[in-house]
Amino acid sequence: MRASLEIIETGSGKTRVVLQSDRHIEAPNWTPDGTALLVNAEGRLYRVDLGDPALVPVDTGRHGRLNNDHGISPDGRLLAFCDKTETAASCIYTMPVAGGVPRRVTPRCPSWFHGFSPEGTRLAYACVRDGQFGIASCALDGSDETLLVTSAHHYDGPDYTPCGEWIWFNSDREGAMSLWRIRVDGSGLERMSFGGSVDWFAHPSPDGEQVCYLAYAPGTEGHPAGCDVELRLMPATGGAPETLLAFHGGQGSLNVPSWAPGGGRFAFVRYAASA
Repeated sequence: MRASLEIIETGSGKTRVVLQSDRHIEAPNWTPDGTALLVNAEGRLYRVDLGDPALVPVDTGRHGRLNNDHGISPDGRLLAFCDKTETAASCIYTMPVAGGVPRRVTPRCPSWFHGFSPEGTRLAYACVRDGQFGIASCALDGSDETLLVTSAHHYDGPDYTPCGEWIWFNSDREGAMSLWRIRVDGSGLERMSFGGSVDWFAHPSPDGEQVCYLAYAPGTEGHPAGCDVELRLMPATGGAPETLLAFHGGQGSLNVPSWAPGGGRFAFVRYAASA
């Protein structure tokens, strides 16, 4: 499977290929200065500089079983990632972007990182607690874990709005997977996407006006790779979505926050059979 790391402009729908590889690249997000992308490839993290695109390894020490949930703090100093080398189930770690020893954040597992709060003081993540999926947040040191929503359904992909008042996520709590939001104190739970598609990984834009997400065909189970999917935009207040691009992708295409720092474009991965 050949991976194409690309950037799409939300205004025009034009795409730019950054890097193509026979390695399985997943889950791009941006450095806060907008000069590079961070991706996962086969359990490791790599930096891709936009001016000189190449997969440059990020040293995460003995942690070599990383999934595709990672991100950089708003001030550019801290890297968060998920790994199960030591814990068997996914656990969240942080480390300095400049290099250093990763530090375990979440005492309880599994926990899957998905976003920093706008001020960089808290993390949002999906988790399983007492046998049920949920959406939680905690302080950077792992203290004050707050379970915002949980039930006997699936929850995934939490991401803060830039105002810091809401967390968007996806859940199948009313049938097919759709987009939801909840206030950071756990109040105001609200469904935001409707229709026949199976919707995953909602990411609010830096200006708070739009949300990009990945839409699968009706009836899709989970969020598999190797599918015909769509990149969509919808108003952050709710309403009819706009399809930006139909392409071959799925799992790994748009998992973590992927908007460029200034907005107007975001990164994704397209997949195709190797030549």
